[in-house]
Amino acid sequence: MGISQYIKEIGRGKDGARDLSREQAGDLLGQVLDGAVTDLEIGGFCLAMRIKGETPEEMAGFLDAVHQRLNLLPASDKPTVVLPSYNGARKLPVLTPLLALLLAREGLPVLVHGTPTESGRVFASNVLSVLEVPLLTAIKSIAPGGVAFAATELLNPALKRLLDVRRAVGLRNPAHSLVKLMNPIAGKALVVSSYTHPEYAISMAATFQLVKADALLLRGTEGEVVADARRSPQMQGFVGGQRVLFQEGVKGTLPSVPDLPRDIDPASTAAYIQSVLSGKSPLPASIAQQVEHILHLVAQL
Repeated sequence: MGISQYIKEIGRGKDGARDLSREQAGDLLGQVLDGAVTDLEIGGFCLAMRIKGETPEEMAGFLDAVHQRLNLLPASDKPTVVLPSYNGARKLPVLTPLLALLLAREGLPVLVHGTPTESGRVFASNVLSVLEVPLLTAIKSIAPGGVAFAATELLNPALKRLLDVRRAVGLRNPAHSLVKLMNPIAGKALVVSSYTHPEYAISMAATFQLVKADALLLRGTEGEVVADARRSPQMQGFVGGQRVLFQEGVKGTLPSVPDLPRDIDPASTAAYIQSVLSGKSPLPASIAQQVEHILHLVAQL
């Protein structure tokens, strides 16, 4: 059928564009993921949405389409914590693997999923490889106390291709937000999600409420879902879409900042993580708080 009728609605410019309903958004992205549209239409969709911006209703519809097409991992005996990792490290070490291993130490199954979206960054997958965390090559459940990494293409190859459009046009598209909101587990799971700009805190929270998600939302580190070791960010939880504010954010840098490795390469980051896990280096307070909030939410699932 094509998606030209939707592009006409969302592509009328910043002031003239019209928002789609949740059902329309689901149909649009479903056709994109099913390969039923041309590359030109995909480019038009991505650019139009970039200019217009996504509403929570549209994001909920996009999520509906994604969830219907994901290769879901089977549920574990305990709720799985889902850590999307797509931004990587630019200036600070990527400590998403530290968060994953801390949660696994508490007996939880942890899924980290992602793909490199930019060149010149260090990604969680690079650090996890040094730490000998397994890369999933097939869909299977994760045992309590285990950590596994799934590349996006394992969960849905078409979603990976949509993410890769950024390399062609130089702009993000709805897929870059969707991967931080989606739940790839066929059972109880808690999605940990982050945002980079304050306006996304509002829209992402509204989306979680619409889809009745179980989640933790915070401003992470350079777009990663782990709390910034230098700050005390706002963290809010969602259980069945019901919002719970755990802590208000504190502006600025904390008075006491932990010594982080200056080198952010995978080996240096992995060595620091191992030092924290062994007790040789202190665990940053903000990450310790994040672990506590996640454990609190998981206990309610």
